[in-house]
Amino acid sequence: MAVKRVGILTAGGLAPCLSSAIGALIESYTELAPEVEIICYRSGYKGLLQGDSFVVGPEVREKAAILHEHGGSPIGNSRVKLTNVADCVKRGLVSEGQDPLHVAAERLKTDQVDVLHTVGGDDTNTTAADLAAFLAENNYDLTVVGLPKTIDNDVIPIKQSLGAWTAAEEGAKYFENVVAEHNANPRMLIVHEVMGRNCGWLTAATAVEYRKRLDNLNFLPEAGLSRERKEVHGVYIPEMHFDLQQEADRLRKIMDENDCVNIFISEGAGVGTIVDEMRARGEDVPTDAFGHVKLDAVNPGKWFGKQFAEMLGAEKTLVQKSGYYSRAAAANPADIELIARCARKGVECALAGDGGVIGEDEDQGDELRAIEFERIKGGKPFDIDTPWFGELLDAIGQPKGESVATEHA
Repeated sequence: MAVKRVGILTAGGLAPCLSSAIGALIESYTELAPEVEIICYRSGYKGLLQGDSFVVGPEVREKAAILHEHGGSPIGNSRVKLTNVADCVKRGLVSEGQDPLHVAAERLKTDQVDVLHTVGGDDTNTTAADLAAFLAENNYDLTVVGLPKTIDNDVIPIKQSLGAWTAAEEGAKYFENVVAEHNANPRMLIVHEVMGRNCGWLTAATAVEYRKRLDNLNFLPEAGLSRERKEVHGVYIPEMHFDLQQEADRLRKIMDENDCVNIFISEGAGVGTIVDEMRARGEDVPTDAFGHVKLDAVNPGKWFGKQFAEMLGAEKTLVQKSGYYSRAAAANPADIELIARCARKGVECALAGDGGVIGEDEDQGDELRAIEFERIKGGKPFDIDTPWFGELLDAIGQPKGESVATEHA
């Protein structure tokens, strides 16, 4: 099949790769197949269902490098699951009795799209898999090629998802300012809540990046400016069990000595316990279109803050979330390089009619390839036996807890 027209959409939550991924795809097509026309669907699958798109003109193709300078997604995102018919009808994206997969397929056919590039996380790409399967089963001549976006870095079997490195770096920058609040009040507890529903990779990586930044600072303990007061004192992730009382006893000693405690937690840590408590009180637990618990409503950071504050004798607790700051950042150089490699491979696969999600396949020697859609899953747990994580815990004096199996909810 000769590729004449391709579509691009970004979907799901933001990550520091979306704008750059669009730019890299445009640059790769301009280099490898300049004759191919490119259209972008606004607001992800919503735009696809509603036929809201625009053609990428010569000026955009010429200046596509500008997209690497920006965060967010210039073409817009949304959370839409094409197999959740009731949700699509409720939101007015399709009419009663319509199949969203069929509506999307017909729109792509009407728009004469030969290849659809989806840039998103596991939800986006499992939806892309549903669409690709529908297209194949119903004889639509169209290839779907995804790019893996998620700051959680939890897509199976992809070694490194786009935007995760940047998110860790930006979260570290965020906390570098927040931590100065430790001297705003005696016995201050600061809780840094980091994104990560089922996977603690981002929380751990952010703590490591933050401590690297501490390594580059000068301190003056004689004037009360000590590294100990700006340190990470605890890291809590979904994959690692810890004894709350034991940790409280350890942190209480740090509080007594330094007048402050700083902890990093994944937003998914403790969610099961919190949800059980809410249901026991007869409260509704809100979920999104994919059935995920809405973490803003559950608020793990606040829960952890309350538990530890009482046990540490904190006078004031500050809970700060870096997620929206870090996920909307522009990609850093390491991510831009990875994005460029993945985008180029994605275009090569698209031109060859090879569908799938582009990534370094951990099951095939980290080969960069189009990974079969049926093998893409979310909720890849962070391996707490990873050496750099053990080094982090050793450095901050935190006992390593037992591994906890996590499930993608």
